[in-house]
Amino acid sequence: MTEPRYIVKMAETRAEMASARAVRLRVFVQEQGVPETEEYDELDATAHHAVALAGGSAIATGRLIDEEPGVGRIGRMAVDKAWRGRGVGGRVLAYLEGQARAEGYHESVLHAQCDVEGFYARFGYRPEGDIFEEAGIEHITMRKKL
Repeated sequence: MTEPRYIVKMAETRAEMASARAVRLRVFVQEQGVPETEEYDELDATAHHAVALAGGSAIATGRLIDEEPGVGRIGRMAVDKAWRGRGVGGRVLAYLEGQARAEGYHESVLHAQCDVEGFYARFGYRPEGDIFEEAGIEHITMRKKL
């Protein structure tokens, strides 16, 4: 049996953006209990949104925003439950890092939920600072030179 195929790309159409938003709704709001009013913000309008698509529907997403000069912030990384542990999150992360490099960023920073800190560490991110709470979930800031 072969693994179902998917592609990772920038969300370009309204349908792709809506599909990415639906992944975030399922993962953050429904699974993790993040209030919907906290999940979606004004940064969505200007962020670069990556999306992993299988059969035309999003299975994972993440975004890249401008943090400060030379630093891009990756966030809102979400993978549908059925696709976790299959490399999809890593591919979305690598895609966003490539976009960050193309935008001229020399570093990437993110706020990792503490229970997935190890995932980001495998991709070269290092923790910095203290644990903090965001949307009722413990996070740690992590940074990587690109």
